[in-house]
Amino acid sequence: MHPRIAELSQFLEAQHDVVRHAFESVPPFARERVPAAGGWSVANVIEHLAVVEKRVAMRIAASIGEARNAGLPRETSADPILPTVDVARLLDRGNKISAPDAIHPTGLGADAAWDALMQSWEIVRGTLIDADGFAIGMLAMPHPVLGTASLYQWFAFVGGHEARHASQIREIGQLVVSH
Repeated sequence: MHPRIAELSQFLEAQHDVVRHAFESVPPFARERVPAAGGWSVANVIEHLAVVEKRVAMRIAASIGEARNAGLPRETSADPILPTVDVARLLDRGNKISAPDAIHPTGLGADAAWDALMQSWEIVRGTLIDADGFAIGMLAMPHPVLGTASLYQWFAFVGGHEARHASQIREIGQLVVSH
């Protein structure tokens, strides 16, 4: 496995563990409760992650597929990717980011939302593994928070996005369990 893919794979795994632990820290009876002040339930957040990750993975896969068909070269750099991404900005819950309607949850229950996230997660992982050895840093797409981001950076965004929402899940869990 190319060092850049290994770096991103490890980062994605670690952040997915963070969101899984956050989800599991909320008792099942509270996962579909909306906080009294409004907003999303834990199940809503998980469904949002599932929708975003599937959409991102499909866009990345399409971009890589087109580039490979056009002769995308092999990766020659082993420089780390994570230092090129402002992960701290993604994790800053004080920096409010409004999700467009297309990636809002539709109301799946907690178990169905988790299953959807796992399916999306497998698509993300498969897309990353399929990119192994290709110079996907040459490919970029606009990102609403990061600006123009390489496909490597988009994979890092997926991990950072999960970690951001893991914090939100823990916050929601405290609100809905204590009331």
